[in-house]
Amino acid sequence: MKAAFYSGNGGPEVLHYGEVDDPACGATEIAIDIRAISIEGGDLLHRRITPVAGARHVPGYQAAGIVSAVGAEARSVRVGDRVVGFNWSGSHAERFVVPEHFAYPVPDGLDLATAATVPVAFGTAHEALFEFGGLRAGETVLIHGATGGVGIALVQLAKQAGATVIGTASSEEKIRRLKALGLDHGFNGRESDIREAVMAVTGGAGADLALDLVGGPKFPELVAVLRPRGRLVLIGFASGEQPVLDSAAIRQGGLSVTGLMFGKRMHLPEIRARISGLIADVAAGKFAMPIERQFALKEAAEAHHYMEQSRPFGKVVLIP
Repeated sequence: MKAAFYSGNGGPEVLHYGEVDDPACGATEIAIDIRAISIEGGDLLHRRITPVAGARHVPGYQAAGIVSAVGAEARSVRVGDRVVGFNWSGSHAERFVVPEHFAYPVPDGLDLATAATVPVAFGTAHEALFEFGGLRAGETVLIHGATGGVGIALVQLAKQAGATVIGTASSEEKIRRLKALGLDHGFNGRESDIREAVMAVTGGAGADLALDLVGGPKFPELVAVLRPRGRLVLIGFASGEQPVLDSAAIRQGGLSVTGLMFGKRMHLPEIRARISGLIADVAAGKFAMPIERQFALKEAAEAHHYMEQSRPFGKVVLIP
């Protein structure tokens, strides 16, 4: 099959396109003929820092398509079904093999490109807000880095839950687009003092919950903006810099800090059911996930470069 692959870590230029062996489908796995591949933030991170074995490592977490083979012990999926699948690698290809429990049905009427973007983004957002963040109606939530896939999902889910939603973005145009999805207040997270901006729109009250997708030098401002006994959830570090915790500030504010790596929880039965429900919600028009650009699979290096340099609004998709 054709695939994008690399043999060593580095920038987008390490990605090549060509023939690789078809992946084998085990007894509890399914094979998907891919129609659309969602490039996830973790795909970029792993390409840069995670060592790989072998000369043709195919990256990628998530893709949607048509089931072409089913393992002997797989029971919930049939050949011909439309699904979106997750695995720790292998999506940047024409064929993707995933465990049966990581295959989610795609409802009729939902295009496969959009379906490919849903599980990680909306699943992470739901867990961060409710399971780890304990969000309740009437609270104020701050989303630092609101314009990627997870950030856009956070905005919509928090608004639906009855929260006041504040978010950071890199431009006024992106803030305008976020407001159309439910954002109440937005400002430039790089140029603004986050604490001052949030205090200004909350009358000095601050936020009940902060969600960090960026890390880096702005992290102390997220801690400073929380109300007493506020909560902070660490989701990602798009800046490339891990956040540094100030234990004194955390103690003084009585703050709760938790970290989330959603992929470690996706095997749980309740998570599978939740993701399936979120895909159905997107199909019904309850939530949206913008696709900023589509690239051909053979342009994977260009697509990775675009994501890293342009910070797109929403998702970037590869088409085999």
